[in-house]
Amino acid sequence: MAEARTKGEQTRERILELAQEAVLQKGFDATSIDEITAAANITKSGFLYHFKDKTDLARQLLVRYLEMDDAFMDRLFARADELSDDPLHSFLIFAKLFAEAMNESAEMHPGCMVAAYTYQDRLFSDDIRALNKVGILRWRNRFHARFEDIAKVYPVKGDIDLVALADCVSTLIEGGHYHEPGLGGQKRARAANYAGA
Repeated sequence: MAEARTKGEQTRERILELAQEAVLQKGFDATSIDEITAAANITKSGFLYHFKDKTDLARQLLVRYLEMDDAFMDRLFARADELSDDPLHSFLIFAKLFAEAMNESAEMHPGCMVAAYTYQDRLFSDDIRALNKVGILRWRNRFHARFEDIAKVYPVKGDIDLVALADCVSTLIEGGHYHEPGLGGQKRARAANYAGA
C-alpha cells in the first residue's frame, strides 16, 4: 500500500505535473514560474519552498521523468519477456506494447521530456545536460542489450553496428513526439509501430 503523502509532498507533485505539462506543450523557455504558481494556486514563496529556482525545477522535473520512464520501460519489457522466451519475439512484443501504450496515452502524454530538453539544450546548465544525456544513454543501452541478445540467437548478417541500431530506434520513437503536431495531431505511435515492424 502506498504511503499517504503530506500536503507539502502533494503540492510539490502538483507543481511538477503542471510544469511538465507546460514544458511539453510549449517548451521550457516559454514556461514561467508565475504561470505554474497561478495554475497550482500557490504563491511564489510557496514555489520557492519546493524549488530554489527554475533551474532546480528543471533538474527535479527531469529526474522525476527519468524515473517514471525507467519504470514504464521496465514494465513493458518485463511483460514482453513473460510472453516469450525468444529474444526477437520478446522485442517485437515490446514494440507492440509500446505502440499500444503510446496510442492509449496520446491525449495525456503530449511528448517526451528528454526530447524537449534536448531540443532546448542551450537553456540548461551542464549538470542538467549531463542528466539528460543519461536518459538518452539509458534508452541506447536498453535497446543495445536487447539487440545483443537477439544477435546471439539470430546471428547478424553483414556489418551492422548494434549500438547505431539502438540509437536509430530511439531516434525513430522520439522523432514521433515532434512530428505529430506538425502532421496535424496524427498518432505518434506510428513511429513506434515502424520501430517494431
